[in-house]
Amino acid sequence: MRGCERGADRGFVTAESAVVLPVLVMFAMALVWGLLMVAAQIQCVDAARTGARAAARQDPPGAVLEVTRAAAPDGAKVTVGREGDQVRVVVVARFPALHGLPFEVREEAVASVEELVGVGS
Repeated sequence: MRGCERGADRGFVTAESAVVLPVLVMFAMALVWGLLMVAAQIQCVDAARTGARAAARQDPPGAVLEVTRAAAPDGAKVTVGREGDQVRVVVVARFPALHGLPFEVREEAVASVEELVGVGS
């Protein structure tokens, strides 16, 4: 009788594996996607801060954009603005792994403009 019970359970492991494996693969893909998203977010934060520091030092606008784009993810949009005695740098990047989905990473940094010492003397 015991042999008959084993024969009845033969296909269950295969069926369970067929259901569980796709779920595990999707879970692993979601983890990798999340890590890539966090990495892009960190790149945008670093780029915005770098650009804000350069703009606060009153570097030329072209140099500020160049430094910010070098630190930002590929294809990121960089906006530099000045409001009174503060500069604002905004970096917006589309998430590279999912081109069809509307996910964006957006970071902004604000810095006070530094006084120039010895200008005109």
